[in-house]
Amino acid sequence: MPSLKDLRNRIASVKATRKITKAMQMVAAAKLRRAQEAATAARPYALRMDELLASVARRVNRDGASPLLVGTGRDQVHLLVVMTAERGLCGGFNSNIAKLARADAVRLLAQGKTVKILSVGRKGADNLRRDLGKTIVDRVDLRGIRQLAFAHAEDIAKRLLALFEAGAFDVATLYFSEFRSVITQKPTALQLIPARIAEAKATEARAGGPEAVYEYEPDEDVILGELLLRNITTQIFRGLLENAASEQGARMTAMDNATRNAGDMIDKLTIKYNRQRQANITKELIEIISGAEAL
Repeated sequence: MPSLKDLRNRIASVKATRKITKAMQMVAAAKLRRAQEAATAARPYALRMDELLASVARRVNRDGASPLLVGTGRDQVHLLVVMTAERGLCGGFNSNIAKLARADAVRLLAQGKTVKILSVGRKGADNLRRDLGKTIVDRVDLRGIRQLAFAHAEDIAKRLLALFEAGAFDVATLYFSEFRSVITQKPTALQLIPARIAEAKATEARAGGPEAVYEYEPDEDVILGELLLRNITTQIFRGLLENAASEQGARMTAMDNATRNAGDMIDKLTIKYNRQRQANITKELIEIISGAEAL
């Protein structure tokens, strides 16, 4: 049974931990607002980019089109771009993204495919190193970046395109966590190369009116080539922003739970401490009374 001194030390230690988790929760809450606004603001642009890309892709001849659109004609080598955080203490945020990427990697390997992993963020590489360490070909370090910018996505896109032009892979898939709410973040897989063209519908068509007719200058092939490059960077930037908001939301929830658990532990330890002290006092009284009666 622990002594009173041990219980006092443990209560003081848990109280110090509660102060830290409470401070981290408040910091995450402050960062979450800005990160959520940035992620929300990026979604309409990414959506319109998809619609415009689909609209132009429908007008071009697929024969001789860019490999970024039609692929290399093979799907043997898959590159998984796994984006996670640089730090932990954010609940299951990092592990959920890594779990989705690991499941897809295992499925592809079982089909006889070759899997390569490009890790963006330290935690992704740490989570995947034990099972898939040999497949990690590169890692992007985001430590020290206070505010994400489009230039950071451009650097990752350039590295990705360099690997594609060198013939290092046939299909590239991006893994990130889509921010839904403070308590809900959805791990998402998005195919980047070849571009997955969604069924595009113009605003007029969605509203029930006639679909607008567009004329492009220069021609569609030139515009499509630029859009494909821009789309890769845009989707990566969107993934970075979604991850940033999801990380802060997950950290805020995790630190709130840790603070509550620390409070519960302090209450239990305090009750145990009081009972132990009362037992010691009772024992001393019994010894005094017994000694007095013996005299």
